[in-house]
Amino acid sequence: MMMNQVIHTRGVSTRRFALSSSEIPCRNFFIHPRNVAAFKKKKCRVALIPSIVSIQSEQVEDQSAREIGSRELYTFPNIQFLSNFPKSELLGKTVMVRMDAMIVLQGMRDRKLLPDNAIKTITYLHKAGAEVVLVGSWYENIGSGVHLESCPSTITVANFLSLVLGLEVVAEKYFRRSRFPNLENEGNPVVLLLENLYSIKGERANCSKFAKELASCVDMIINDAFSESHKVLASTVGVSGFSGAYIAGFFFEENLYKMKRIISTAERPYYAIVSGGNFAAKAAAVHTLISLCDGLVFLGTLAFQILHVLGIPVPLKLMNPRELEEASKIVEHVKSRNIPLILPKDFWCTNDHNPDEMELLSVYSILPGWQPVDVGPRALDEIISSLSKCKKALWIGPLSFNSSRKGRILELARALVMVTSCDTTFVGRMEFKEFVVKSTNLSNCDFLASATIVWEVLKGRTLPGLMALDKAYPFQIAWGGVYEDPMKPLVVDVGSGNGLFLFGMATRRIDMNFLGLEMNTRLVDRCQDDANKRGIHNVHFIATDATSTFRSIVSNYPGKLALVSMQCPNPDFKKSEYCHRMLRRSLVSATIDMLMTGGKVFLQSDIEGVAIRMKREFMEHGKGCIIILQNQGDMASDGQVWLKENPFGVPSDWERHVLLRGDPMYRLLLSKVEHRC
Repeated sequence: MMMNQVIHTRGVSTRRFALSSSEIPCRNFFIHPRNVAAFKKKKCRVALIPSIVSIQSEQVEDQSAREIGSRELYTFPNIQFLSNFPKSELLGKTVMVRMDAMIVLQGMRDRKLLPDNAIKTITYLHKAGAEVVLVGSWYENIGSGVHLESCPSTITVANFLSLVLGLEVVAEKYFRRSRFPNLENEGNPVVLLLENLYSIKGERANCSKFAKELASCVDMIINDAFSESHKVLASTVGVSGFSGAYIAGFFFEENLYKMKRIISTAERPYYAIVSGGNFAAKAAAVHTLISLCDGLVFLGTLAFQILHVLGIPVPLKLMNPRELEEASKIVEHVKSRNIPLILPKDFWCTNDHNPDEMELLSVYSILPGWQPVDVGPRALDEIISSLSKCKKALWIGPLSFNSSRKGRILELARALVMVTSCDTTFVGRMEFKEFVVKSTNLSNCDFLASATIVWEVLKGRTLPGLMALDKAYPFQIAWGGVYEDPMKPLVVDVGSGNGLFLFGMATRRIDMNFLGLEMNTRLVDRCQDDANKRGIHNVHFIATDATSTFRSIVSNYPGKLALVSMQCPNPDFKKSEYCHRMLRRSLVSATIDMLMTGGKVFLQSDIEGVAIRMKREFMEHGKGCIIILQNQGDMASDGQVWLKENPFGVPSDWERHVLLRGDPMYRLLLSKVEHRC
């Protein structure tokens, strides 16, 4: 029997192999009985060739559709980075850094320096004159459990950081206070390290009370714990509702950039090498890789599940029956994409009864009592040949066939690095350190230790720690194209709704420009269309979440900010757990910072409790620059004084509705004054 088959590739040279009957047994022999049922389900042609199994489809997927799909795979939010934050605004601020403590722990174990960007955030803030407070969560994984008793103490971690940073780092146990007393030692600024958050229940429960205690002590928070972005923690998610500013540090930014590169499909051919095990947990991510890449290589125990589905006899001890259905779906998806699926054909195996006895066996002839421990030489050579034309590669998983041995798979990784035309990203634990030390050409390589984060993104899941960060407006606004005269004073309505208030104001005050910030995209489109049709050129609308984008949008407006209005927020705002949805501390701080001296803030609601909370937020976080403007005859209620009339004479749509039904509005006009700042 002779089997010839063409390997279908894109961007990789096509080769034809002719294998004699002595190498491949007849069909009735080489398909093991336990594989027959799975094989018969597949309506595809399988090329059994050294190392490469190609699933050929009769239809080729449309290229333009593929490119659109890859672009829409995962949309990363535009977030605020420390690298873009004005350095001058850091002077004298108390800044909390949520550091990646597990990177620090790794450095302590290996007695090595930390990556440059892992400490750059701390040194940068210190040099900028900020008072720095560090928080982190660290623990030891021993076997299958977490052992806090084996963790280094806060004092030990502080001493290590002092050595690495060249700064005095002082351990501080308690943080439930309005300010930190120990930020100076004999006149010299010090860095504080708070106690290990892992031992605090409120951290892992994302307790809002605990998050508020953390945030209330500082002016702003910087997140550098990219590896914990998939978790919902008080120090990475909960604090966002209580922090004056919450932005990403240098280490977070670097890792996010690497993550974006993994998703990008600009460079082709793009191959993914997937090693390790646990097919069931990774299946959704593997499907994403099939959609993104031009070919896949499977190593480790994952390969045997696919070999089984393809009808190749696999020892039962290497099989996981619960993963076969997912493996079948993977094969079908590869078939539909018409891309190469590369699998090892020969393996080094050890004898179960004599581990020192090793033998090279074909994938078709792994006998009972033998355990594959490494890929064979032919598999290695042919996989390297297939990857030699790659422009981009992703290696996700361990650099070893199993946890006990490191062999030819490590050689494959080194060979991939030597392909200078290929940009490679290695994702996984820092067992890569041995590989890095022995490799000399690393200019075309990236290393990302946070494998869990990558798997989560490839599965299409959002990262809570990423979504909690303050958002940045995605582009610089050309204000000269928005307004006829961008130097006019600006009025911003947060939550502009159907724009009735802004349209009324814009027609009355042609000497000012008006900007509506609204989350509802349809409302924004309708308002902007109305403005264009009516020829009103001093009003503009933007679809955005102003709670985190206000500063980045307004900060580059060339004129002065004269008025900010916040009217009738969502009724859910009266519930304490939702009170930060519209009026987060970051929005209050940004409003006060951007507002001109003498500028006004107009607050109103038909629910008195909501109006009281808005007033409280501005008075507590107004930095001493805010006063309440009152008129004789204003309405009094339960000790609160409210404006009897709308000071601008232009009601919003909801305000008009409330007044028509005979209910009161609770209004407040604030002003920014210079001498109290």
